[in-house]
Amino acid sequence: MTRVGASSRLLAIVGDPVRHSLSPVMHNAAIDALGLDAVYVAVHADHAAIPHVIRAFEALGVAGNVTVPHKVTVAQLLIRLTPVAKELGAVNTFWSEAGRLVGDNTDVAGVLDALGRVDAVGPWVVAGTGGAARAVAAAAREKGVSLGIASRDAKRGRDFVEWARELGTDAFVDDGRTVGTAINATPLGLKREDAMPFPDSRLEGAHAALDLVYAPGETRWVESCRRKGLRAADGRLMLVSQGAQAFQRFFPGTQAPWEIMAAAVDRALAG
Repeated sequence: MTRVGASSRLLAIVGDPVRHSLSPVMHNAAIDALGLDAVYVAVHADHAAIPHVIRAFEALGVAGNVTVPHKVTVAQLLIRLTPVAKELGAVNTFWSEAGRLVGDNTDVAGVLDALGRVDAVGPWVVAGTGGAARAVAAAAREKGVSLGIASRDAKRGRDFVEWARELGTDAFVDDGRTVGTAINATPLGLKREDAMPFPDSRLEGAHAALDLVYAPGETRWVESCRRKGLRAADGRLMLVSQGAQAFQRFFPGTQAPWEIMAAAVDRALAG
């Protein structure tokens, strides 16, 4: 690994929880491969701490990423947002320009890449209403597919449908209709004992499934979907795709070593 010294640039991912994140493994592999003078770390921050952490990052010129549950909150904290981050109201990537943090959202590109790799077909249904689900809504708009919203909180589900429709997505509150692709955009699956994001009956007639969560081996939901004959993938596809996009924001003009980043994630998740 590249030696870390006083001149090393600091990058970080902030979330709650964050110990499960493989962003440090992935980005440090890329940094090491390219011989860059930088280090990428994980920072745990709860809801009360996140405004202070972001202000500190801005003061110190730290770049990095945001994970659950802070993507929407960070978008509200930053003055400068890229058009896609402003439109979605969610930030997963940030860097410093002229003393200010710029917030971006590379999750949309990551979702599109991951869904393409499982040959996703519409309509889609997504579990969740947070920052990751917003990226799914934007991806559905780009692909021109209908999107069902499944939420354990009925009001949040309805509010999300209204927001997605304003975005231009053909969204509806999940009503049980047959879908082509199911997507988990909740944290369910981070722990082996977590409940499934969808009941088995909801997957009848589906062809593909994408879990935005990743875990050693694979998540239980992905394993279950594969047993049902669905084309399924966990969150490592999105992680690497959005991470490569983010890396190129951190180091403009540098091509992210996608294969090296993917290999580092696969090694870490080998079950």
